[in-house]
Amino acid sequence: MTMDAQVLIIGGGAMGVSLMYHLAKAGWRDVVLTEKNDLTHGSTWHAAGLCTHFAHNPTIQELRATSVRLYRDILPEETGDSCGFHPSGAMRITSNPDRMDEFAHVAGLSRFTGYELRLLTSPEAVADLHPLARTEGILGGIYEPDDGHVDPSLATNAMAKAARAMGAVILRQNPVTAIRREGDHWRVETAKEVIRARHIVNAAGTWGWEIGHMMGLNVPSVPVLHQYLVTDTVPAVAERIAKGLPELPMIRDPEESWYVRQERDGLILGPYEKDAQPWSIDGVPPDFGAELMPPDLDRVEHIIMAAMARIPALETGGIKSVVNGPITFTPDANPLIGPAHGLPDAWLLTGSSMGVMEGGGAGWFLAHWMTYGAPPMDALAVDSRRFGSWADRDYRVKKAVECFGLQFGVHYPYEERPAARGKRLSALHDRMVARGAVMGAAYGWERPNWFSDRAGDEAVPTFRRANWFAHVAREVATVTASAGLADLSVFSKFEVTGPEARAFVDSLGANRAPKAGRIGLIHALTPAGGTQSEFTVSALGDDRFYLTSAAAAEEMDEDLLRARVAGHDVRIENVTGDLGVIALMGPKSRAILSALTEADLGAAFPWLSVREITVAGIPVRALRVSYIGELGWELHASRGDMPALFDALEKAGKPHGMGFFGAYAMNSMRIEKGYRAWGADFTTERSPAETGAGPMIRPEGRGFVGREALLRRMAAEDRWDMVLLAVETDSVDPFYSHAVLHDGKPVGIVTSGTYGHRTGQTLALAYLRQRDLRDGLTVEILGRPRPARVLDTPPYDPTNERMKA
Repeated sequence: MTMDAQVLIIGGGAMGVSLMYHLAKAGWRDVVLTEKNDLTHGSTWHAAGLCTHFAHNPTIQELRATSVRLYRDILPEETGDSCGFHPSGAMRITSNPDRMDEFAHVAGLSRFTGYELRLLTSPEAVADLHPLARTEGILGGIYEPDDGHVDPSLATNAMAKAARAMGAVILRQNPVTAIRREGDHWRVETAKEVIRARHIVNAAGTWGWEIGHMMGLNVPSVPVLHQYLVTDTVPAVAERIAKGLPELPMIRDPEESWYVRQERDGLILGPYEKDAQPWSIDGVPPDFGAELMPPDLDRVEHIIMAAMARIPALETGGIKSVVNGPITFTPDANPLIGPAHGLPDAWLLTGSSMGVMEGGGAGWFLAHWMTYGAPPMDALAVDSRRFGSWADRDYRVKKAVECFGLQFGVHYPYEERPAARGKRLSALHDRMVARGAVMGAAYGWERPNWFSDRAGDEAVPTFRRANWFAHVAREVATVTASAGLADLSVFSKFEVTGPEARAFVDSLGANRAPKAGRIGLIHALTPAGGTQSEFTVSALGDDRFYLTSAAAAEEMDEDLLRARVAGHDVRIENVTGDLGVIALMGPKSRAILSALTEADLGAAFPWLSVREITVAGIPVRALRVSYIGELGWELHASRGDMPALFDALEKAGKPHGMGFFGAYAMNSMRIEKGYRAWGADFTTERSPAETGAGPMIRPEGRGFVGREALLRRMAAEDRWDMVLLAVETDSVDPFYSHAVLHDGKPVGIVTSGTYGHRTGQTLALAYLRQRDLRDGLTVEILGRPRPARVLDTPPYDPTNERMKA
């Protein structure tokens, strides 16, 4: 028997059922969900059900907040059934000063997003909220009054009931056995029938890797065993109930790596050990469904003892049961949501270690994306394409173990976690390290963050100015006075060739393709007019274009290009791994490069132009473009030629005092120029005009995706506006997600920030949702409001004289 479906969702946990509910609510028809066993089997059924608003990213926070609203308010009203939501509130406590900085940062973000998270600045404030907790050694914490916990099975079944009432179909005890593409549909073979679906969604959770394998896709998730224990009656809790006192707030101690919540007249204790235990890495046992592993409390005994020392009442309740079951982790502990790379009409909604906490919101998020062609918020933190084929078995296992162990780790800005590094190395990697590069990771690539003169130097994580601050200042000074060399090989790179190449590039976005020999920016839009991608476009001829973009955008941009090429006689080639890039920047860059080439680097090679030249006998695609505001070139050459090109440039640069610079120096210098960055400042939420790219927009005379929406947003009186701020501060510089305040009320959000070493100013790029505000602004950084003023022009070389020299 064959069944037709507009969409087939594979997996009946909280994530998949939420998507079924939200798609049905959005008007989709023939929505079918197939489940290997029964709803909630896998990890949903044994989840502790914690729900929170705490998050370091506004999109993740909205997933969690949406889940709370759904379980607490919407589903009970729609179905008449309770989801078992307990509005207990929650708190996190700490003895770590850095953690207090983290709490202040999250509280500041939440002021902008509108969710109340209250800093607790003393042990007494903690004791007032949780009278069973000892507070010796505690500095404070953060209180989340709207948090709570939910019954995972009740919530999932309430979503299923509402979805069925809207016509959705659920197939239980129906495992998928094969998946393949047939024409414009997916053919999915199951135990009961064949399903022909226009769209398929991998929401398989514990089985996500296996279903991905059937789809021909690498899904970098790993089941990891997590234990929690449930106590018998705790007298202190029973006494509170007898007195009619409210439920205790959930409490987490991230330093000791545990959480505790009330469960009737007992408590639940959940520890996260550092040495996580991956489970069934290459395939879940066929008969696994609602089973648990035997308890293994020896692994977490030290954490249990620490929790009992903090909450002595735990000792008074015997262990009633121990839950030891798998939950899935991705390499960064965020879920995988969005299009499946390279596969038409295929989607991922899996990999969440917080499936119940995020599931209600995750289903809403993907349903919006599938319905409207773009996510409702910036998706970079969850986009299923943020890991490529380089995220192999070794990577996903090591990162899952690391993320589990750092479930309660401090989230520092500029943090570089050490597990599974070195997956993608540029041809210059060893040379960079030999010259003092301290490396960071960008989409699997190793890239220099900064350069040290001490062997083995590493960044010390902090929310304040780090140990690399002076090193970056030196790099900037060298580039400004002489010249600097940087390895930018991590760029995503695409070649677009063919007789209709110009027409195709012209149709990509809000900016026209540049003339032959010139360089321009093209912003590809979502249907809603937001910025989906930003390409630097070099026109090598009317039938040859070279596009570069951010490292993290490689799979996303390749998908976009291939999706929009239909109807054009064009060939698209991803050459990211074939070419390397050296940036040579600074006032002496022309003199250095002239010593190695016969090409005219003067008037015949103006700013924003591209030439194919020979440098030290090596064919080079030279782009006269600069992201840092100095005279300079990007030199793109074959990977095999990069070492020789580097050696020649280094030798030619030594008499001129040339040095090296990394990503941190580049960030400082680009913000001094007011340059926006994709993924931080350019996002799908805001149009290019709102981001400050209005002068480059050329919407007339042609069609492109998002054009009408862009024009409406440009004309709207309530559109947002990005500004460059000079912030008065001392040793704490803005980085991202700080609230911008006016008269104490949140009116904007910082997207990126830095200290500008050339200008001696602390700077931040920020969106204001009230465009007319210019005076009386402050930026709240780690709990303190810092005066800020809007800069009408970039503080460094506003007329671009240095780049045009």
